[in-house]
Amino acid sequence: MAVKPTRTEKKAMYDQKLCKLMDMYSQILIVGADNVGSNQLQNIRQGLRGDSVILMGKNTMMKRSVKMHAERTGNTAYLSLIPLLVGNVGLIFTKGDLKEVSDEVAKYKVGAPARVGLIAPVDVIVPPGNTGLDPSQTSFFQVLNIPTKINKGTVEIITPVELIKKGDKVGSSESALLSKLGVRPFSYGLVVQSVYENGSVFSPDVLSLTEDDLIVRFAAGVSNVSSLSITLGYPTLAAVPHMFINAYKNALSIAVATEYSYKQAEKVKEYIKDPSRFAVAAAPVAAAASAPALAAAKKEEKKEEEDEDEGDMIMGLFD
Repeated sequence: MAVKPTRTEKKAMYDQKLCKLMDMYSQILIVGADNVGSNQLQNIRQGLRGDSVILMGKNTMMKRSVKMHAERTGNTAYLSLIPLLVGNVGLIFTKGDLKEVSDEVAKYKVGAPARVGLIAPVDVIVPPGNTGLDPSQTSFFQVLNIPTKINKGTVEIITPVELIKKGDKVGSSESALLSKLGVRPFSYGLVVQSVYENGSVFSPDVLSLTEDDLIVRFAAGVSNVSSLSITLGYPTLAAVPHMFINAYKNALSIAVATEYSYKQAEKVKEYIKDPSRFAVAAAPVAAAASAPALAAAKKEEKKEEEDEDEGDMIMGLFD
């Protein structure tokens, strides 16, 4: 008969396992495991088998192992995990694409009934329609102020009703009604709470960013840097083009307001002295823009004349 390891030996084995994983992997998903059963967790392990390893455990043990690993290796990057080890959480060590691993984990959510006392993770709305319940069950609906009618010997809900709001506790009446209707409104699984990669910790929302999102955010950042640089008068790569343009505008304003002139300002001064030049310069552009419209109008007019001529010929033949 095999001798069971002692509590101290179990802790030492856990420390060894976690430290080994931290040596092997540089990417970790910190996941919440509330209401996740052992069978469900086993299915997730099988689905991630290959590039990823799931490690569960008590928070105190995980924090202890992380500190021991930092002291042994001198790698303090993993210490940023310690503030994240709060509540019922686990660690998914992976070498795969973080987005793909997160999506794979999300596939293993299972439906769950609304048990009494649970905090609703989502709004629960009872849709209208036939419930299949006999008229003796109307008391459940009356207690919850759900409008019903009897249709063909069964209870029918008339309008959709928000039975439970997100964040509220599930009451006994709500739980009993949903159970009778066969509704399992909640779904539970491992939920990615934070992402660790090479010493950096960030929100899982980052995994959903597309290239277009990154371009928009980068452009917004460049705009902010440019605005700040211009305001402070501090030249940066983003602000220098704007500074040159603003400086040119200032120089042009001075040239226009004074007798001072230079080559680029002479043409502007000529236009100011003789505004008719604007009309002359704009005429070719306007003509080019209106040419297609004029051609289309002439074509339409010609077609109408041809139609009128044909009409006259027909009337002449049968007069």
